[in-house]
Amino acid sequence: MTRDTPVSVTKLAYLGVETPDLDRMIHYYTQVLDFRLVDSDGNGAFLTTGTDHHCVVLTRGAARARTTVGYEIAGALDDAERHLKQAGYLTERRSDIGPGTPDVLVLEEPGTGTPLHLISGQDLVEGATPTPLRPTKLGHVAAFTPSLDRMQDFYQDLLGFRWSDTVGDFFVFLRCNSDHHAANFMASSKFEGMHHVAYEMRDPAHLVSMVDHLAQNKFRLEWGPGRHGPGHNLFTYHKDPDGNVVELFTQLDLVLDETKPYWEPRPWHEQHPMGPRTWEVDVATVNQWGPLNPSLLEH
Repeated sequence: MTRDTPVSVTKLAYLGVETPDLDRMIHYYTQVLDFRLVDSDGNGAFLTTGTDHHCVVLTRGAARARTTVGYEIAGALDDAERHLKQAGYLTERRSDIGPGTPDVLVLEEPGTGTPLHLISGQDLVEGATPTPLRPTKLGHVAAFTPSLDRMQDFYQDLLGFRWSDTVGDFFVFLRCNSDHHAANFMASSKFEGMHHVAYEMRDPAHLVSMVDHLAQNKFRLEWGPGRHGPGHNLFTYHKDPDGNVVELFTQLDLVLDETKPYWEPRPWHEQHPMGPRTWEVDVATVNQWGPLNPSLLEH
């Protein structure tokens, strides 16, 4: 069930990534992941998988991911700005963020300081014809947080996200539309920044085609293929040239009716009907098919 919150996020729009080798990362995104380069100026690049102007923003700098996260919201930015100020949050209205997003409401994420960009939409790119290999969209961004409860409250009570699942007491999955999660947070006193970014593939055959293409370009898998418990998506993980962890996934759980928050039934679900739950920390939760990658669970 949706609730009235100061802001209602409806879509994960884009991810900001800093890189010391901009040309190398542009090559990775365009030639390996088959993204479309929409705009670049020598210090940055804007890339997309679809009709939105961008879903990834690369900026020359240190190797650092999740420097910004953009979210599309329902309603007007004016209303969001007023509601956030009434809730006691500092915001900044910007018209100079970059191409494709001429009006942005900037809000600082508590605990991490990451700038969150709230937008009502993006400029559309022309000629955005899908290609056989390109991912369908930016799916979710996972991050470490020093305060999991505070982060979950912020996303649910202020930005309108809904709880989807929790693993143990340290990993929370939140959704802002029908997808099982668009944001997930892992509690950590050791790490900060991004845990991984995930791009959606159409189906298992599309995922296999991309993994073959990764291998042809000498990118080896760090983990997978497998099937997660939370979200029940097929997954593979590899690292981009800067060492950021990238998940490619398909068959993510969906909830199509928020008045009945159960995932659309699938034969691999543990129970029927199946909805949000707190999972035990065990092998089947992390990967129904078997092996773990302990480094991706370290926190």
